[in-house]
This record gives sequence, structure tokens and C-alpha cells, in this order.
Amino acid sequence: MKAIAYQQAHPVDHPESLLDIELPEPETSGHDLLVEVRAISVNPVDSKIRMGVSPAEGEWKVLGWDASGVVKAVGPDVTLFKPGDKVWYAGDISRPGSNAEFQLVDERIVGKMPDSIGFDEAAALPLTAITAWEMLFDRLQLGQDDNWSNQQKKAGGNSAGESLLIIGAAGGVGSIMTQLARQLTSVTVIGTASREESRDWLLELGAHHVIDHTQPFAPQLKAIGHETVNYIVSLNQTDQHFEAIIESIAPQGKFGLIDDPSTLNALPLKRKSVSLHWELMFTRSLYQTEDMIKQHQLLSTVAELVDAGLLRTTVANRFGRINAENLRRAHALLESNQSRGKIVLEGF
Repeated sequence: MKAIAYQQAHPVDHPESLLDIELPEPETSGHDLLVEVRAISVNPVDSKIRMGVSPAEGEWKVLGWDASGVVKAVGPDVTLFKPGDKVWYAGDISRPGSNAEFQLVDERIVGKMPDSIGFDEAAALPLTAITAWEMLFDRLQLGQDDNWSNQQKKAGGNSAGESLLIIGAAGGVGSIMTQLARQLTSVTVIGTASREESRDWLLELGAHHVIDHTQPFAPQLKAIGHETVNYIVSLNQTDQHFEAIIESIAPQGKFGLIDDPSTLNALPLKRKSVSLHWELMFTRSLYQTEDMIKQHQLLSTVAELVDAGLLRTTVANRFGRINAENLRRAHALLESNQSRGKIVLEGF
């Protein structure tokens, strides 16, 4: 099968950072689905691993943890899917990724693809949707609206009258988190962006307000009527924004992050009794947790929300077919920190 992989960690401009290769088609076992990959999207995790992780000598590292495709074969323990089903998933970071014609993935972290969108639009959503959902509802425990299927956009629960600040909201995770928070909760959604096109993108996705993360947060928040905010989620450059986060969060607020600051001194959070929440969507699959199937369930729910017209895909760039040249371009754009939404590639 065709695949894009590497044998040595390199910067993206190195000619061997990503290569077109041929690999054997994998075989199913247990809860595995063998998926014929139709489309993929690219995430910061791809670049981080490509730059910092080399496989064992002589082995190939296949990246990619966002895909849509068609089930070709199933393992003996599979009960949720059958060959021919259209699926979407983010996969398992400890297994070969989706930058290949065929991929093995555990059925418990796979969802049925939405009926209303194509493979490319679907591939943009799984990793970011899982990350955003788990952060908002599992980690921060925002109140959800149980009646979303009746087109009720405003939630009851414990989030009425509260506020959420999403730092770096125009990227992949932020683009879906903004929508989930606006559609399924009652919080006032405040995003950060530094460019006009990113600001417009967030307002289009449902943010109530957008502030500039290159400027001090507090005066901008006060200007829109918020002395502090109840929830803050930092999606990138947390170390640069940490002082502003401490200043802006409400007493007994909740702070979540997904990036990898070199250091994080949590002690300043104590004075306000602020709780700290990390989110890594690969935790359940890495540790085979008892609740691993929750990712199947939440992907199924997100598919329903998409088909109901309450969530939209976050595709911002289409980079053509799935090959090494196009993937290198996609990695370079992500690493520039100038991308918004998601980058997708379709077909081999």
C-alpha cells in the first residue's frame, strides 16, 4: 500500500522529512477495523512527532491522526461496524497513523461518519472534536443542553451566566470548541485572535466576542463587560499567556490547556483556588481505559450535530492528494502559526 513516512526526525524543509513509500497492508485482529483511508487532516501533533521522534533503525514512522474512510475488513471481536461502513476517527498515537492507504484502528474510538458531508470535510473534525468535547464536558464539566436535537441552542445546566475564554481559538481545536460551547452551553464564548480574518472566522463560528491575544487581556475583557472569566482554555503558547490567564480568571474558576509549555508553575493558581485541567485525547486509547468507548459515542453524537446543521466542518485549506510533497506543505503551514481551521488532503 502507499504510505507517507520517515525514518529519521528532520525539520520540514529536509528532503527526507516525509517520503512516499510502499508498505504491506496490515491485517486485523481483536477490535480492529481495517479502514481504506479516503481523506486526512493535519494537526500540530504530526509536526511535533516528525520533528522529535525517530522510529527504530530500519523502521518507518507513519504519522496522521485524523481520517475518514470506508471499512474494508473487521477483526473477530468487532460488533459496531461492518465492511462498507463510512467512518471517521482520530486513532491511537501508539499505532501507525492515517497517512497510508489502509489503517488499523480500534472500533471503540471510531464513529459513523456524518451523512451530510464528504470525506474531506469529515476528516477535518475527529481529533479536534474529541479534544474540544473532552475538555469542555469531561474536564471543565460545563453544563450541556440535553435538548440540542430539538434545535435548542441555549443550555440550562451549570453554565448559565458564565463565561469561557478560548486562547488561540481560530485554530483547529478552537474552531470546533467555539461551536460546541455556543451550541450546547449557555456560556458567553470569548475567543482570541490576532488577525482580522481569524477574528471574522470566529464570529462566523459563533463566538460572542473576540479579543487580541497579542495585547493585554484584562482591559479588553473589561471593555466587553467581563472583569474576569469563569473558564479559560489555552490551546497554544500557554507559557506566554500564563500571567494574563492568572489575572483574568475568576476566583474558583477552571483552567484547561492542551499544549506543551516547557515549564508551568501552578502555584499562582492557588490564591484564587483555580483548578488545572490537562486534556490529551489519546489518553483513553493509550491506556485502554474502561471508558474508551466514550470516544465512539461522542463521535456519533458530533455526527448527529453535523447532520442536524448545528455544527459545521472547520476545513480552511485543501492541499490536494495525500502525498509527501503536499504533507510537507501542510506541516510547514501549521508550523508557521498562521493557519486557521483545518488543512485536509484527499485521495492517494
